[in-house]
Amino acid sequence: MSPHSTGRRRVRRSAVMGLPLTLAAALVAAGTAMATPSGDARVIRTATLGETPLGAFSNALLPGSVDDDHGVHLGGIGSDIYPAGRRGEYWTVTDRGPNGQIKVDGKKRRTFPVPGFDPAIVKIRVCGDTAEVIDAIPLTTSSGKAVTGLPNQKSRDEAPYTYDAMTALSYNPSGLDTEGIVRARDKSFWLVDEYGPSLVHVSAHGKVLTRYVPKGLGLTGADYPVVEALPSILLHRKVNRGFEGLAQLPGGDLVMALQSPLSLPDTEAGEASRTTRLLRFSPRKKAVTAEYAYRFDPVGVVDPGEDDTSELKISSVVAVGGDRLLVEERTDKAARLQLVRLGHQADILGGPWDDDTTSPSLEQLDDPAAEGVPVPAKRLVVDLGKVSGVPGKVEGVARVDDDTLALVNDNDFGMTDGAGAFDARGRLIDSGIKTTVTYVRLPEGR
Repeated sequence: MSPHSTGRRRVRRSAVMGLPLTLAAALVAAGTAMATPSGDARVIRTATLGETPLGAFSNALLPGSVDDDHGVHLGGIGSDIYPAGRRGEYWTVTDRGPNGQIKVDGKKRRTFPVPGFDPAIVKIRVCGDTAEVIDAIPLTTSSGKAVTGLPNQKSRDEAPYTYDAMTALSYNPSGLDTEGIVRARDKSFWLVDEYGPSLVHVSAHGKVLTRYVPKGLGLTGADYPVVEALPSILLHRKVNRGFEGLAQLPGGDLVMALQSPLSLPDTEAGEASRTTRLLRFSPRKKAVTAEYAYRFDPVGVVDPGEDDTSELKISSVVAVGGDRLLVEERTDKAARLQLVRLGHQADILGGPWDDDTTSPSLEQLDDPAAEGVPVPAKRLVVDLGKVSGVPGKVEGVARVDDDTLALVNDNDFGMTDGAGAFDARGRLIDSGIKTTVTYVRLPEGR
């Protein structure tokens, strides 16, 4: 998982990618020994996050930030998981906070029941069957205010409303819908965000140092530095489907995963596409240095019985040495981990596919490889949908030791969509879905 991770037994290292021996062997065998026997993988532990009122959690970090949490408990920390160094300890990150959708006059409105909620970096410790919060860092602006999770731009993001969808809320150009997280050697954090989409550099104490956004975004009024350093093609991201996954390669470069295909040339093309994008970013150069076309498997392969291609998403990417990643392809019900190599020959940065006038677009190609687009090869490591005990909506994956993964799910703060999410007193009717950390033991390499 990380050079800081430790295990009860000594971990044997392989010359292959610097990986632990058994996991390295398993990855080499991916697509053969591990492509079918996912039943050999098994859940060895599940730890559940305890219940903490969201208001109490938020106000302990930023006093007075939440006046009414509407009965919502802390959740949503499953946007990603990253090893914190000590055995059983992880950094996680919340998303933008409790939110849902309610139809009013036939149109869906995006609700924010706790608009004062501030996305946070949350450190947890797994002890037996319990996951407990041992530290939390609020995300703040240059002046020390909460960034909040509210949308940024009226022209680009969904309008925010109160819990009952009756009253409009204000946009906030500093707002972040945080997802992936990694920690750098200097103890600062890197996060990705869905609104921009953007890459966000955060100090060890939670202050936003720089937010990197697509060229041409024109975001003004944010209370921190905003730099247009990402390709402008990303302006075509699908609403609520910006960057979701983030990995840190051994040399310090970052890889960002776009959750879904771009809406190019329009929404219909994006919904039907199976091609999304990965981008490599150099913190030293403060620039994107490579881009890759990532090809999803058919939705019915990822999630048997599902026929809606738009349900495909990337939620997590994990560096496994060199230029290799584990990429999580998922729907809300199933997930599969693929091993992908990001070779120089697959780089499409700055080419025709970054020009939104190119027709057909990358997203419209039925078979990009057949059209000469270099598509990174991938191999199936494990089908989590076939492993008993793995929860739905797994959004974070971390390596624990030589043959074990830690998975975290997003429970959406216990919220559901629709007017029935709250009772007559405006209190949440909890979905009953809990935040869990699930350990999965992979088969030994053959």
